[in-house]
Amino acid sequence: MKLENRVIIVTGGTSGIGLELVKSLSQRNEVIVLGRNASLLNQLKEEYSVIPYQVDLSDMAQVEWAASEILEMHPKINVLINNAAVQYTPEFTNEDFAYHTISDEITTNFTSICCLTYLLLPALKQAREAAIVNVNSGLALAPKTSSAVYCATKSALNAFSLSLRYQLESSNIKVMQAMMPLVQTKMTDGRGKASSRPLVPLMLC
Repeated sequence: MKLENRVIIVTGGTSGIGLELVKSLSQRNEVIVLGRNASLLNQLKEEYSVIPYQVDLSDMAQVEWAASEILEMHPKINVLINNAAVQYTPEFTNEDFAYHTISDEITTNFTSICCLTYLLLPALKQAREAAIVNVNSGLALAPKTSSAVYCATKSALNAFSLSLRYQLESSNIKVMQAMMPLVQTKMTDGRGKASSRPLVPLMLC
């Protein structure tokens, strides 16, 4: 698909990989950005003329609200990029492990993706060409000791992406994953050597 004059949704588009995607894609497309930080969303609106939606993806009521608003204004969508994710590093055996982060991490990293995908399918089906791109991690295939919930959500996202691809193989919608290496973002600060090129995927499949 040629990414020009398309309607593209990017979740988690105010920082890291999502921000780089927004900067690149907004040059020739109409980009809708979902993020939590109102100030950063407003900056993006001013600099790149994107359409911002302040949404906490760990809150399903907000996810449903955002999908409804987007569908009302954009009955045809070309690309949904599910990029937003959070990662908490304490292990279950650590004293500083916060119990509430379990549901927040699962909902943000996986449940919200499933729900946004389902809710926005009608608009994706209206486009002649459409794609769902799920930004994933090598930790989906090789989990590490810490961040067990994060690794599990990425593994679930891999299975979901493959299954959804089978479901939509006869439709106009392509389902892909960007399997990212360790890249330099706020999430990875202090976690070893990371690439400074966040737009280069390890594997697009």
